[in-house]
Amino acid sequence: MDKTKYYITTAIDYLNAPPHLGHAIQKVWADIIARYHRLIEEDVYFLTGSDEYGLSVAKKAESLGKPPKELVDENVEKFISMKKYFNLSWDDFIRTTDKGKHWPGVVAIWDIIQEKGDIYKKKYKGLYCVGHEAFITEKELADGKCPLHGTQPEIVEEENYFFRLSKYTEQIRKEIKSGHLEIIPITRENEILALLEQGLEDISCSRPVSSLSWGIPIPNDPSHVFYVWFEALINYISALGFGTMNDILFKKYWPANVHVLGKDNLRFHAAIWPGMLISAGLPLPKKIFCHGFVTVNGQKMSKTIGNIVDPIKLVEKYGTDVIRYFMAREITTYDDGDFSEKKLVQRYNGDLANGLGNLVQRILTLIDDKLDGELIYKEELISKEVGGKINEKFGAYKANIENFSLHEAAANIWELINFADKYMDNKKPWAAIKHDEKEFLETMTNLVAVIYKVAWMLLPFMPETADKIFETFGADKNAGTLENYKFRVKKSEGLFPRLK
Repeated sequence: MDKTKYYITTAIDYLNAPPHLGHAIQKVWADIIARYHRLIEEDVYFLTGSDEYGLSVAKKAESLGKPPKELVDENVEKFISMKKYFNLSWDDFIRTTDKGKHWPGVVAIWDIIQEKGDIYKKKYKGLYCVGHEAFITEKELADGKCPLHGTQPEIVEEENYFFRLSKYTEQIRKEIKSGHLEIIPITRENEILALLEQGLEDISCSRPVSSLSWGIPIPNDPSHVFYVWFEALINYISALGFGTMNDILFKKYWPANVHVLGKDNLRFHAAIWPGMLISAGLPLPKKIFCHGFVTVNGQKMSKTIGNIVDPIKLVEKYGTDVIRYFMAREITTYDDGDFSEKKLVQRYNGDLANGLGNLVQRILTLIDDKLDGELIYKEELISKEVGGKINEKFGAYKANIENFSLHEAAANIWELINFADKYMDNKKPWAAIKHDEKEFLETMTNLVAVIYKVAWMLLPFMPETADKIFETFGADKNAGTLENYKFRVKKSEGLFPRLK
């Protein structure tokens, strides 16, 4: 039987600067989702990448006195290094400067849309926000500035190619209202529907080389390059070989099951991208999961304030799984969240050292001391209370991950850990063994059942920690059944020594 396909993408990141905490969190969240779908034996393809063209990159490179290509080649290595530091499991990293992979897909989409009659040329005057890499309207400004970037947009007057996005307003609205294109959370769906009610405007899909030379040339018109938000979106299919002779992955995985992106990218992905796909006669993605921003100690990350957090330094200080856990548990996926090292240390000591690490050590010690390090699992010894709690929390965990509420799914794991702690305190197995070996064995079997499920549920969130737990208990994470399974525990140092 063929496995269910699951194609997940993240936004591709601008390379005008090194990665910050927000980039890392998005990649970790997408990785958790991808690992979960692999865990339930789906055929997963996970894509991320870099957005390398546009005015912001060109201006940054100019300010540093280097060519744009040199700047993006330097920065892309820092983004790719996040795979190692955060134990990310992406299958491909697409670069929009890749002439063999990305460019053919861009040209192919352009040709189809142009042949459809949805491309035309006109002179245009508008406000251009370099930070957004987008034209914006006066009504979107706050005190004459972009509310997100706090900068005044440039007045741009030039002749560009335009895409007839307005033609597809109603069709896009119907796709969203019908649930064929699902926007999560509902607040973001309402936001894009409000925009659609106003009617979409046609968008510029090129910039003249005289204004911007750093871009992909328009076919048959070298005086223009593609507008970055037109060509960058195509990465989701160009990475799969669309527009080339080798489009096996495109035929296999498209449409995407979910695009994971920040709320500032909503309009591009829920309006422009669907319009382009409809015009090209291609299926729309199934879901768009739009998360909030991350602040630091209650403030927006800013070079001026000096509170930009280097995610790689965090990993070097605290460890990969600790940071992955904090990102999933403390930062909510639907709304804006806040990071501070104080909160990180509190989570570490409370949840990891005193919670998970302490529970694992208590169970290990009792099996090692009282059962000569070996426990043979018997399903008949699992109580209704414990079995019911495992099923209850796993059901909630599954639903929460599939709804992208990762902080709630992580909470479900710790609810099971807290349950096991209280169960152990109530049963007092260290005392029971003195007068009732059967009761002791039942208690320890129930605790092993819980810790095995906890480790399995941790695999998407904290893969290294989960593997350590399986190894310490001599357990196979792929065991089809635990009946008669022989757990052979190994003494080990605590998983998470307390931080002072």
